[in-house]
Amino acid sequence: MVTLSNVDTLRGSETPRSIEAVLNALPEAVGGEGVSVRYAPAPGKQWFALRATYGREQQAAEQIVARGFYAYVARRYTKRRLGNKLRLCLESLIPNMVFAYVTEADARQLVRHTPQLDYLEFYYNRLDRNADGFNPPLVIPEREMENFILTTRSHNEHIMLVAPGRCHFRSGDRVRVTQGAFCGVEGLVARVAGQQRVVIHVAGVGLVTTAYVPTAFLEKVDQEP
Repeated sequence: MVTLSNVDTLRGSETPRSIEAVLNALPEAVGGEGVSVRYAPAPGKQWFALRATYGREQQAAEQIVARGFYAYVARRYTKRRLGNKLRLCLESLIPNMVFAYVTEADARQLVRHTPQLDYLEFYYNRLDRNADGFNPPLVIPEREMENFILTTRSHNEHIMLVAPGRCHFRSGDRVRVTQGAFCGVEGLVARVAGQQRVVIHVAGVGLVTTAYVPTAFLEKVDQEP
């Protein structure tokens, strides 16, 4: 289920998007037996990137939601030939990856001490080391994660995870999408696969692009501090 109320409050605004507008645009996480959890920022919780082996990321998300936590799997529609027909199938944008909004203690409980999730592992931040000299679990900054969800929640078949070399950036200006399926997304304008798109960065994961966005749907915003 996706709640879209208040998304229009972003259109034409010269002020930064409000957290209320972002939250209302984010989908509920729905797990097994109809359990649903809405994302709500909370002290002590962080976005952990987790690996579910053998393509079990959706199964892992359902198990996490069933335990009362918010989980997210980025998916998009892709065209597949089934028999004599081309059909749209919903597939993971990043295979095996599930994101969980939990405390560090809860993340370790899910990964290390939950038998139903014995196939779940941490992704590690290869660019950082903790006090013991080890790579810590990968944590996505909250604003980046919200932006990532706003980009991928529509399951649009044209969203992509891309290498930097495929992005031909128009300028260094940061923009916000003000209308359409990607309303609220903030990033850099680039030409990717022959189309104008907005590119967002997800730390430790990579670059994700929207589908085509018309110039009329873009407004310049202040650079991030």
